[in-house]
Amino acid sequence: MSRKLWIILSVVVALAAGGAWYFLGQSRESAAASSGTADAITAHDMTMGNPGAKVVFIEYAAPMCPHCAHFNDEVMPEIKKSYIDTGKVFYVFRVFPLGAPDGVVEKLARCLPKAKYFPFMDQIFRNHPEWNPQYGVQDVRGGLLKQAQTAGMSEAQFDTCIADTKEDAVINQVASDGQAKYNITGTPTIVINGVNVSPGSVPSLEQMKIFLDNALAGKKPV
Repeated sequence: MSRKLWIILSVVVALAAGGAWYFLGQSRESAAASSGTADAITAHDMTMGNPGAKVVFIEYAAPMCPHCAHFNDEVMPEIKKSYIDTGKVFYVFRVFPLGAPDGVVEKLARCLPKAKYFPFMDQIFRNHPEWNPQYGVQDVRGGLLKQAQTAGMSEAQFDTCIADTKEDAVINQVASDGQAKYNITGTPTIVINGVNVSPGSVPSLEQMKIFLDNALAGKKPV
């Protein structure tokens, strides 16, 4: 689990600068209210599943976090199949940036057609060695451009997307609100019906099933 929240600032300059990419600093209402979680789901949230489900599962993740990539690859496919696609659980994905590339990825994902958001995030997690500075990648811009082009974005669209600063404040606010509500100390942080079930650890598939089954049975997840 990564331990600091980093604010997204001057991301275009950061990407062009190669290694200098860290920066210090730090609205569909329905499902959360009906499920008893303390967090309202908004139109800005990226979601999957049944909005009327009894259980709301929120994931705070950083695109360049290796633990998030592992959770995406090893845990989420079965959770999606057994709980989200069956309508039992409503899933909400929120970016909690640890470095400037995280904010850039979130902006790129939102510049794509909405139906491509989750496939692009999955692509990003599965291709860390091609763009992620934590894997020693020096040309972060070039790596992310390749990922965006694979998803159907031109270089001109890529540059326009990351130069638009309107989304930056929203990204930071989502992360700041999450930290205040759930005492987030790293990523991924998993919140089930308003309870942070992963303080200081990354849940395994077996643990996730227990958390979700407890919530479905009307119990506290943990």
